[in-house]
Amino acid sequence: MLELWQVLTRPSSVFALGTLVLAGFVAGVIFWGGFNTALEITNTEKFCTGCHEMKDNVYAELKSTVHFTNRSGVRATCPDCHVPHNWTDKIARKMQASKEVWGKIFGTIDTREKFQDHRLELAAHEWARFKANDSLECRNCHSADSMDITKQSPRAAVAHQRFLFTKEKTCIDCHKGIAHQLPDMRGVPGWQ
Repeated sequence: MLELWQVLTRPSSVFALGTLVLAGFVAGVIFWGGFNTALEITNTEKFCTGCHEMKDNVYAELKSTVHFTNRSGVRATCPDCHVPHNWTDKIARKMQASKEVWGKIFGTIDTREKFQDHRLELAAHEWARFKANDSLECRNCHSADSMDITKQSPRAAVAHQRFLFTKEKTCIDCHKGIAHQLPDMRGVPGWQ
């Protein structure tokens, strides 16, 4: 170990400093390019629905919602709603999601029944994340500033004016289950 440390801390007698700096720069560019490529590959709907747990459960549910098919032709994909767009938040979310891979590896949610058993817990994690970031992913498409409340139902217009525009509540407070089926909500505080 001491010998390795001495090799790493001793000036190079073989390569010029410029060569070492250039090699370090090229290696950094290659690493950064590879890292960003992997990040973007894992940020696609194809990747998200690659395992049957997501494809057969939440993705199948998404297909019947307005976020999948609507009159405007704009479709939300998994990363649109579940991965923040700015880089630092995206990295943090990817680290959280890597923990969720354990459910796949250890079979915690590998059947429909197991998925349903854990559904409330999984949903609660997402709802808490949306609440903590003021429903940022919703707001990437649904800006309160661009809402035309005159085209909303009277109930929605009043709710948006009273709660959303005043920042008393955020999107997820009222719109749980907007793109996926709700879990069994019995016993959830504040749910009627």
